[in-house]
Amino acid sequence: MNQDKRYSQMSKEELEQEIRQLKEKARKAEQMGMVNEFAVLERKAVMAEAYLRDPSDYKKGEIYEIHGDPGQYFKIDYINGRFAWGYRLSGNVEQEALPISLLINKSK
Repeated sequence: MNQDKRYSQMSKEELEQEIRQLKEKARKAEQMGMVNEFAVLERKAVMAEAYLRDPSDYKKGEIYEIHGDPGQYFKIDYINGRFAWGYRLSGNVEQEALPISLLINKSK
């Protein structure tokens, strides 16, 4: 993993390589039963993937399915950087931020 650069400074190819490396390390951590390490590496990969997405593709007021959480939907209030702020439609009234890489646009 390239610790010298922020994800925002990496090229598409560097981000893709970083994601591959993180997913491989996560797979190994899962096999070894290192649950916390697995979770951290998976979350880092999700953040790196967010930098491969264009925030302008995500619109205020639209509803997206949440990747990895089937049947759960998220309505965007606003986008700030690589995060979408809004609410889950499952009744949770607290606003939260999700990396845009977790949002699936079903209309595309």
